[in-house]
Amino acid sequence: MKLLSVAIPCYNSENYMRKCVESLLVGGEDVEILIVNDGSTKDRTAEIADEYAEKYPTIVKAIHKENGGHGSAVNAGIAHATGLYFKVVDSDDWVKKEAYLQILDKLRELVGGDKVLDMLISNFVYEKEGEKRKKIMHYKHILPQDEMFTWADCHHFRKGHYILMHSVIFRTKLLKDCGLQLPEHTFYVDNLFVFEPLPYVRNMYYMNVNFYRYYIGREDQSVNEQVMIGRIDQQLLVNYRMIDYLVEHKHEILKNKRLFQYMRNYLEIVHTVSSVLLIRSGTEEHLDKKKALWKYLEDKDKRLHFYMRHGIMGGAMNLPGKSGRQISVNAYRLCQKIYKFN
Repeated sequence: MKLLSVAIPCYNSENYMRKCVESLLVGGEDVEILIVNDGSTKDRTAEIADEYAEKYPTIVKAIHKENGGHGSAVNAGIAHATGLYFKVVDSDDWVKKEAYLQILDKLRELVGGDKVLDMLISNFVYEKEGEKRKKIMHYKHILPQDEMFTWADCHHFRKGHYILMHSVIFRTKLLKDCGLQLPEHTFYVDNLFVFEPLPYVRNMYYMNVNFYRYYIGREDQSVNEQVMIGRIDQQLLVNYRMIDYLVEHKHEILKNKRLFQYMRNYLEIVHTVSSVLLIRSGTEEHLDKKKALWKYLEDKDKRLHFYMRHGIMGGAMNLPGKSGRQISVNAYRLCQKIYKFN
């Protein structure tokens, strides 16, 4: 059995997927690389996937499927994964060799221990186009380092500082057992990937190494603001599903106070991004969708709605009139600067 399965969702990724795959091949036979060709039609993605599978038959598998979007490709990766642990690396991103080898060493060490590791967390680096200074997202003041810990051992997460898909390696069986099934033809499902499995996570381990390199800056990238506004209904689909999940599992999640606080705050930032994008669009249709989103939250859980409405983020999102909306946009611009939104 492989130690780590890595899924690479690919859609017309010919121009950059080789860098991603080559960075992962360094892991050798302990790693299973699943190149998921999500119905690419415009370039040689499929051929490149088959080329690697033929050249490295014991390491690389090429999975060809009809186009279903990023979530569908991740679902296919989970379904085909045979490794003890599972990670997603997007095709335009890559990993750093030294940190990669350290992580594999640690996973080897922890396998078979008296505690089962559910989630390993590491740092990621924003590789933003045109910027020489790279922003590192780390957790060294939030999570215990180099030891197994639980949610009760975590410190307070600051606003905008969350465990993202780039940060995590999950136990594969945990993902399969929790029934995670990401929606198809939908962007921004990475928020669900690092949200819905969390109530099943008991034991975690944090390594303060700069492992994942997150490329950001392409004009057609999903986190480009104008692209996000154009795909706002997909952002909202994810937002609504996160509301439903937290409310429907609230009784169980509340047994762990720190976990509930984290998931509530994570939902708050996603809800804020949805609200600001709807404001940024400026159309009456989108402003009505913003009202509907907040009304839905209120109808689902009045206490959760009150917390988010009167919090720092929610309060800024709901100031009346054009001047209020401008304050909301200014707050978002500050977030962009701090957290490197595209």
